[in-house]
Amino acid sequence: MTKRMLIMIGGIVVLLLVLIGGFIMHIRTLIASAPKPFPQTVTAIKVTSQEWQPTLAAVGSVTPVRGVDVTTEIAGLVREIHFKSGQDVKKGDILVELNADSDKAQLAALEAAAELSGTVLKRDKAQFDAQAIAQAQVDADAADLKSKRALADQQKAIIDKKTIRAPFSGKLGITTVNPGQYVNPGDKIVTLQTIDPIYVDFNLPQKEVGNLAVGQVVNVTTDGFPGVQFPGKITAISPKVDTTTRNVVVEATFPNPKRQMLPGMFANAAVDVGDKKHYLTLPQTAITYNPYGSTVFVVQTAAEAAAAAKAASAPAPAASSGYFVQQAFVTTGETRGDQVAILSGLKEGQTVVSSGQVKLKNGTWITIDNKIVPANSPNPTPQEH
Repeated sequence: MTKRMLIMIGGIVVLLLVLIGGFIMHIRTLIASAPKPFPQTVTAIKVTSQEWQPTLAAVGSVTPVRGVDVTTEIAGLVREIHFKSGQDVKKGDILVELNADSDKAQLAALEAAAELSGTVLKRDKAQFDAQAIAQAQVDADAADLKSKRALADQQKAIIDKKTIRAPFSGKLGITTVNPGQYVNPGDKIVTLQTIDPIYVDFNLPQKEVGNLAVGQVVNVTTDGFPGVQFPGKITAISPKVDTTTRNVVVEATFPNPKRQMLPGMFANAAVDVGDKKHYLTLPQTAITYNPYGSTVFVVQTAAEAAAAAKAASAPAPAASSGYFVQQAFVTTGETRGDQVAILSGLKEGQTVVSSGQVKLKNGTWITIDNKIVPANSPNPTPQEH
């Protein structure tokens, strides 16, 4: 190899070393000038202990203690209406009178015929005592009198049916019947409902039958009165389980003095079962549910994070101040509204991230901003207004 070739190879090697050194210096400069990660903004909440009443939740319907559509047994022309729509009535109050003029005239004729039969019977008895007629004639007269009286009683019943009365005390609905209108048997005149007290019927799975008993407290809410709870008690449990749904029907009775609950309303029922318990609780938004388990992010100070890292022989977080998060596994239990019970994995007083977990990992530096926090109510109400 000639001297000239050696000089060329040496020059190429020097050039490569210069290029490599420059590239390494450039990479170091980029790394040094890279922006430091900013803290992630999250909301946080302290783990607290609360008293919970175990409940069974169900969906039910409001039904009246008594409810009926008042109708007529016989056809007729409405002569007079004795009520106003929405009126309270007592049992036996007259609601509607149908025209009964022809029926009353026929009753008078039948009563006259019965009176004549009575006179004939009285006269024939006197003749029988004088042995002027046979016993058979007296018996025929007595049977005729009974028949005539029965026809008169039947006509009285027809006239009574044309006076329609309230079958029980309650509140009337809205009627569309007017005087002069012809009604047929079965035509609806007005609805009558007894709504104080009132029933709520709901279904529960057969596995809960052992937790049910007459007298248990039931709280009901309806979307007609958001935030208002109506307390009542179980008064009846069906002795039969539905073979299709495997549910049992439960009936609860509620005082309804303000008549806020109306028949046909949709209702959410919660039955109190067992003794009250104390649970650590969090809003459900604080829990991250994964196939391998439920987790939360526990908030730590810089000192706490450094101490935890040292105890675990792990590198300390990059930042030296502020708050950091550490992921922890938890066991969740019952839910109540926006809340969930924590059975294990946390201690009372710890601070946990309640929203914003998607951008976090172990050791992430955070800033807590609780200006807007997730809902955390045991009895949430609709937010739309």
